[in-house]
Amino acid sequence: MQANANTQTRDGVLLAIAATLLWSGNFIIARKASESIGPVSLAFYRWGCATVVLFPFALKKIKAESEAMKLNWKSLLLLSFTGIALFNTFVYIAGHHTTAINMALIGTTSSPIFATAMAAVFLKERLGFFRIIGMLICISGIVLLISKGSWDVLKHFKFSIGDAWILAGSFAFAVYNILVRKKPSGISPLSFLWILFCIGTLMLLPFFVLEQNFTTYQTIWSAELVGSILYLGIGTSVLAFWSWNLAIAKLGAGRTVLFGNLIPVFSTLEAVFLLGEQMTFIHLISGMLVIAGLIMANITLQKN
Repeated sequence: MQANANTQTRDGVLLAIAATLLWSGNFIIARKASESIGPVSLAFYRWGCATVVLFPFALKKIKAESEAMKLNWKSLLLLSFTGIALFNTFVYIAGHHTTAINMALIGTTSSPIFATAMAAVFLKERLGFFRIIGMLICISGIVLLISKGSWDVLKHFKFSIGDAWILAGSFAFAVYNILVRKKPSGISPLSFLWILFCIGTLMLLPFFVLEQNFTTYQTIWSAELVGSILYLGIGTSVLAFWSWNLAIAKLGAGRTVLFGNLIPVFSTLEAVFLLGEQMTFIHLISGMLVIAGLIMANITLQKN
């Protein structure tokens, strides 16, 4: 039994890390893509791409499980609304109104807190001492990374409308992480992902039309933009969500969501190697703090 539990924990950790690694590229791509496409359009094309790519692989399961989907339509709508339609759309909107430091600081620290609190209240997950300490260590590492070790940066922190958008996105993702823990029975992971992507895309459709016709955002198509959408649709959507949902099933919502703190760490490494940005001592220390926090929350927790 103990060996099986250890294997399940190990697999869950690897799946969560894989998901965060894929998601980390979202920030780099979204930063460039924002110059040539509106936030709602980017989200719509992303999830539309994911829906189309996943469809042929999920078709057989979709047909076999259509009745289960109909029976659980309310749950599926809510999951699609929070995890697909709202989360990344709010992040893309926030990018047009606030700084990267505000987005990272609010987004990476608030979602784990929201999810951990909701998991304790609604799922009755135990908040042991080591999980709380691990979460606080993760948060301290992210704050150190974003502030660059400067108290003045944090002291002059100001809350703006963009910060409200990223906070709303973090809350939506936390709700998704709690709801997906109670995934409807009778629906396989493959068809579950497809129906969420499909419903989420349809939810975004009217707002996509509005953005295209009644705002100043314009879509400037290029090979780079197409490649970005394909990465978002296949990598950060299909593969990342698949891994994330499996990790939640193995680790629980409260523990899995802590791995989201690895996203800015991975994003920093990608910025160094892909964008030529400089790695500093602060980056190394903050990364070590995040990893230490994850270890404490997930390994030591088993003895708690």
